[in-house]
Amino acid sequence: MTQRMTLITSPVFIPEAQLKKAGSFAAIFGNDHPLSLDIGCGIGDFVVQIAKRHPERNFIAIDIFNQGCRQTCSRIEDAGLNNVRMLRIEARYLLYEYLGKESLQTIYLNCPDPWPKKRHRKRRLLNRDFLNLVLYCLQPGGVFNFSTDFVDYGESAGELLAADRRFENRHSSPYTFELGDYPISKYMQRFLDLGQPIYHCSYRKKAGLTIDKPKLNKGFRLRWVKEEPSE
Repeated sequence: MTQRMTLITSPVFIPEAQLKKAGSFAAIFGNDHPLSLDIGCGIGDFVVQIAKRHPERNFIAIDIFNQGCRQTCSRIEDAGLNNVRMLRIEARYLLYEYLGKESLQTIYLNCPDPWPKKRHRKRRLLNRDFLNLVLYCLQPGGVFNFSTDFVDYGESAGELLAADRRFENRHSSPYTFELGDYPISKYMQRFLDLGQPIYHCSYRKKAGLTIDKPKLNKGFRLRWVKEEPSE
């Protein structure tokens, strides 16, 4: 599907060239506050809620869709938040190229594409290789949060995470339907209103782990990448 690209001029939007020039997110934010990542932020409902609650933390919101990035930027600006920056970038590429070892306090992955057809499920973002990258980038004690409205994805994610002994489960079962004070996006609320549960997983990285930088698979591609339009 071809995206309709519009120029994003928001001051909270960070093109990759700007990040590369700055050299670090501490330079981007102008401080060294703990860093959290919201993968696939959609139109920004979740990240705005969580960033309001935690002004002591910096948040990176990412998505690959130009229009979602633009709307997220508007929401961040409307909320008056100075602890969120928006990037149009693929998650694995960002983690691998720009974040690095023990750089993140928290990672949020909410309602990613479930690739519902069986023959397509190998395309799902959450898999063993992705967890290796997550664990490399999380600080000791850092938390990985995952949520989905898709039954098969929720069950398989819970099984995958519960079996990984490098994590500590923050709940008593592989996944939970009890969201507590976890922020609810408009997308998530749509399914809750229909009586469909949200599967939620929250796992903490164990301390004392030595995790080498993983390699990206040979088949990893960034076909969607296009330069932002110029004026």
